[in-house]
Amino acid sequence: MKFPILLISLIIFAGLFVKQLIDTPPSSNPVRIGIDGLSHDHVHGLLNRYKERTDILIVGIAESNKKRAQALSVQYGFDMGIVYDDLATMVEETQPEGVVAFNSIYDHLSTVEVCAPRGIHVMVEKPLAVSTEHAEEMKKLARENNIHLLTNYETTWYPAHYKAFEMAVLKQEIGDINKVIINDGHKGPVEIGCSPEFLEWLTDPVQNGGGAVTDFGCYGANLMTWIMQNEEPETVTAILQTIKPEVYPEVDDQATIILTYPHAQAVIQGSWNWPIDRKDLSIYGEDGYVSVLNSHDLEYRLARSTPKREEKVTESPLEAKEPFNYFANVIRGDVKVKVTDLSSLENNLIVVKILDAAKQSAAEGRTVQFTK
Repeated sequence: MKFPILLISLIIFAGLFVKQLIDTPPSSNPVRIGIDGLSHDHVHGLLNRYKERTDILIVGIAESNKKRAQALSVQYGFDMGIVYDDLATMVEETQPEGVVAFNSIYDHLSTVEVCAPRGIHVMVEKPLAVSTEHAEEMKKLARENNIHLLTNYETTWYPAHYKAFEMAVLKQEIGDINKVIINDGHKGPVEIGCSPEFLEWLTDPVQNGGGAVTDFGCYGANLMTWIMQNEEPETVTAILQTIKPEVYPEVDDQATIILTYPHAQAVIQGSWNWPIDRKDLSIYGEDGYVSVLNSHDLEYRLARSTPKREEKVTESPLEAKEPFNYFANVIRGDVKVKVTDLSSLENNLIVVKILDAAKQSAAEGRTVQFTK
C-alpha cells in the first residue's frame, strides 16, 4: 500500500545523506567501509547518490538475501561482486576500516563480535542493542579491542537540536530545566510502506526488542540523556499498547515513557499511530521554553514577559554534517567522540537500559527504579 508515500519518504531521507561506493575515484584517500546487512530501509540513505562521494569507499556488503541485494544493485548500481553471504568472509576478503550495520537490532551484537577482534570500527543504526545484556557484551568487545562503537540516529543531524541545546543546556537561557517532552513517530511501518525485509524483523519482539517502544522510544531516550549530559534517571514508568493488533499482533504500536530525575521529568512518546510524521521536542525551564519543531525550526520564549519567537536554524556546530562522513572522520581521528555525544557508546548504553526498564515497567504495571 501507499508505495508513493514510501518512495517520497525514501527520497527525503536519502536527501539528507550523500554516499559513495566501489567505483568512486579514491582521490581523497577514502575510508574503506563495509555494510553488514541490507534489510534496514535506512540503507537507502547510504546507497543513494554514492558516486558523488570521495570520503568513503564501500568495499564489501554482507547480505545472504541475494534477491534483496540484487534489487538494490539494480536500483543503485553497485556490483554484485562485492556482495558476500556473511560478514566474516566479507571483512576478510575486503579489509574494511569500518562497518555500518543495517541488519536487525538483535544482530548488532554479532556484527561487533566479528568486527571488534579484527580492529574494525562499527556504527549501527539506532538503537545500540536489543537489550542491556547485548549492549554490555558489545561494550566489552569494543573496549577490549579499542574500536569505536557508534549509534546513528536521524535526529543527531538536526541543526535545530544543537541550537536548542545551546540555549537550554549550555547558556541556560530558560532557567533550570524541569520538564522535557519528546515526540517521535508516524502512521506505522506497514502503513507507510516499509519493505517486507525490514518489516520481517521490525515487527518481531525478539529481533527488534519491541515495537514503537524500541523504534521511536529510543530517540527520546537518546536526546534526554544528551540534555542531561549522561545523568541516569531515578525512575522509569511506561505504558505500552497495541492499538492495531490486526497489523502488529506481536509488538506494541503505542509507547509512553516517563523518566524522573532529582529536579526534572521527561515524557517520551513514541507511536506507530500518528496521522503525520513527527520528530519534535520541547524543553521547559523555570523561566521559559524552547521547542524544536523539526530539523530546522525553533520556537521559544525566554520569559513569561517576552513574546514567542521563531527561528530557522541552518547550521550546526558539528564538524561532520551527516552520519557516514562523521564515521569516516572518527575513524581517521579527525573527530573526537565525547562521552556525552548523541552517537557515543556511553550515551547509548543508558538508552538501552532505559528501554529495558520501560518494557519491564509496562509488563509489571509499576514504576521501575533505575539500576545504577
